[in-house]
Amino acid sequence: MTDRVFVSSLCLHGHHGLHPEETRLGQKFLIDIECAADLSPCATDDDYEKAVCYGTLCDIAAEVSASGPFKLIETLGQRIAEAILARFYAVSEVVVRVRKPSAPLPAMLDHAGVEIRRRRRRRIGLSLGSNMGNKVANIQTALSLLRTENVVDFDAISRLYRTRPWGNEDQDWFVNACATGWTTMTPQEVLKACKRIEFQVGRVPTVRWGPRAIDIDILFIDDIHIAGPELTLPHADMFNRAFVLVPLAEIAGDLSVVGRVIADEVERLGLNAGDVEPLDA
Repeated sequence: MTDRVFVSSLCLHGHHGLHPEETRLGQKFLIDIECAADLSPCATDDDYEKAVCYGTLCDIAAEVSASGPFKLIETLGQRIAEAILARFYAVSEVVVRVRKPSAPLPAMLDHAGVEIRRRRRRRIGLSLGSNMGNKVANIQTALSLLRTENVVDFDAISRLYRTRPWGNEDQDWFVNACATGWTTMTPQEVLKACKRIEFQVGRVPTVRWGPRAIDIDILFIDDIHIAGPELTLPHADMFNRAFVLVPLAEIAGDLSVVGRVIADEVERLGLNAGDVEPLDA
């Protein structure tokens, strides 16, 4: 579900433009703003403090316009979008349209303008595992699809680890890895993308904690907290799983998730010989 807050045809007067007459005399701009956000918290609690206030959207646009002048309306639109994302953490995407009704245009047109669309980038961590078929190739394929389908812009990927099965020990050993990066998707969009990629790599339904060609778990997305039947963030079992903590500590040992530092959690958990070993060791 994607809720939206919008304002239309906000009229501002500014000295933006390339031509001397535009900057000297100023001109009228019409601005539309549309924000994608989950509005259920404010609607459920009837709480104004949790809302994305359209009055504040108007104020932001006016403040940014007053901070000019800008030569390009593209600059004006982008600055407004950036300011809204900075002000409202709940907003996952913002669209800003800037129109110039007074621009010199052919007779058949009454407006010219631009549309600026920006999505919030959020920090994300993933765990990947495989214990069927070509385990290494399965993980490499999943990582490649996550990248090429623009699900995650990776900045760190751990080595591959050979790990003992967890939950159901009567199965083949796993290859596991962790990765961190950035995503512009909502948690629900990331989950759908991961499920689709798992299917592409060859995962089929099986018993819980059973063998699988690929498993992609979302460990965290920023500091978002979700407790639902399909998705829990941060991942409910990440601090109990050595096959998650060890690869994650390799690339993000200083990372704190819900106040728990990953490197410290590895020490707390303790490891037995053969639990988690680098595959190339």
